[in-house]
Amino acid sequence: MTSVADAPPDATADVVVAGPVKPRRRWNLTLVIGAGLVGLVVLTALVSFLWTPYDPTRVDPSQTLLSPGGEHWLGTDHFGRDIVSQLLVGARTTLFVGVVAVAIAAAVGVPLGLLAATGHRWLSEPVMRALDIVFAFPAILLAIILAAGFGASTLTGMIAIGVANVPVFGRLTRAGAMQVLQSDFVLAARSYGRRGVVLMVRYVLPNIAALLIVQASVSFAHAVLAEAALSYLGYGTPPPTPTWGRMLQEAQNYFVVQPMLAVWPGLAIALSVLGFNLMGDGLRDALDPRLRGR
Repeated sequence: MTSVADAPPDATADVVVAGPVKPRRRWNLTLVIGAGLVGLVVLTALVSFLWTPYDPTRVDPSQTLLSPGGEHWLGTDHFGRDIVSQLLVGARTTLFVGVVAVAIAAAVGVPLGLLAATGHRWLSEPVMRALDIVFAFPAILLAIILAAGFGASTLTGMIAIGVANVPVFGRLTRAGAMQVLQSDFVLAARSYGRRGVVLMVRYVLPNIAALLIVQASVSFAHAVLAEAALSYLGYGTPPPTPTWGRMLQEAQNYFVVQPMLAVWPGLAIALSVLGFNLMGDGLRDALDPRLRGR
C-alpha cells in the first residue's frame, strides 16, 4: 500500500489536516418554549404592578357581559369588570401563591430528606412515615381543614399547597442524598472528619441541587393548578382580589351567554402549567449529565 509520503506531489496537494471538530451546540427547544411561557406569565404579573386598563375590582352595571372590543379588549364579566385587568392581577396572585408554597415545601422537605438520609434507622423511619402520612392528604383537603379553623385566605392556600408538597421534596432529597453519600468523594470527606450538617450542606446538597431545581419547577405547575382549584371552590384568595380560579367559577353561570369568560382564565392557567412543566423537563435534560448528550 502506498503511503502519503510515497505518493507524487500532485496527489498530496489536496490533503488537508483537519483539527478537532467541535460539537455543535443544540438548542433545548423544550426549555426555550417553557421559559418563554413562564417569562410571559412573570411579565404579565410585573405589568400589573404598574398598569392595568381599568380597576379590576370596579363594578359597572352599565358595562356587563360586553364582548371583546376596542374599549374592553377581552370584554367584561357579569359585574362589568374588565377581563384584561383581572387576568393581569390574577397572574400576580398565582405567582405569589406559587412562590411561597414552593418555598415552604422546599424549606421543610429538603432538611427532612437530608435528615432521613443520615442512615440512622431510628431517625429516618419516623421521618419517612410522617411524610407518608402528609402525602395522603391532598392540598385541597388540607385547605378545607385550615379554612374551617382559620377561614379562607391567601395564607391558607399557600400553607396548604406548601405542606402538601413537602413529602415530594423530602422523598426526592432522601433518594438523591443516599446516592451521593455512596460516592468516593464523600467517603474521602468522611475520612477527613466531615460529619453531620457540614457533610450534608457542603458535599451532598450541592450535588442534588439540580434535582431540586427541576422539582421546584414541576411543583410550581402543581401549585398553579392547586391555587386555581382552591379559588374555584372558594377556599383560596377571597374576593375582591381577582384570581384565575374564581374567574372560572363565576364564568360557569354565563357560559351560554358569554362563553369567552371561561376561555380566557382557562387559557391562562393552561399556558402557565404548560410553561412550568416544559421548563422542568428542559432543565432536567440540561442539568442531568446522562441526558445532556441527547
